[in-house]
Amino acid sequence: MTGTVEPLDVVVLDDGVQSVAVRLLSPIPQYGYYDAEIVIRSDFVNATVRTGFNADDLDDWAAILEAVAASDTEAAETDDVVCGNWPGEGRTAYLTFIAEDPYVVEVHDAPSTQISVRVPIDLKAQWLDGARERLMTARRALGL
Repeated sequence: MTGTVEPLDVVVLDDGVQSVAVRLLSPIPQYGYYDAEIVIRSDFVNATVRTGFNADDLDDWAAILEAVAASDTEAAETDDVVCGNWPGEGRTAYLTFIAEDPYVVEVHDAPSTQISVRVPIDLKAQWLDGARERLMTARRALGL
């Protein structure tokens, strides 16, 4: 993948009413990071904030997805809630993904404006398969 490309959605968390997505803007890393944006859509807030991620961050997103899958298949009820920041907190805008009922995605623009938005999203059962497929597509597009 070289040159100008259409943006690629790496993460899409959408219940048909509200959504949070992470869109890759360039397949060419700058200083080790891929340029991306977080897009929030709801009746209350529509916003976009720039972010960036690297190959290790994609592994971290995969780990969050696997933790959610494992928690969904556990037979015993536990009070443990899968929660993770993506991409890593501190260097850029990031998501906090919380696997509650409904799922919650917090978008933090911590290093810049200090604004955070909390979006509950009623994800359907098949969302995890779509998330894994998007992750594989992003890795292929980036040559990872």
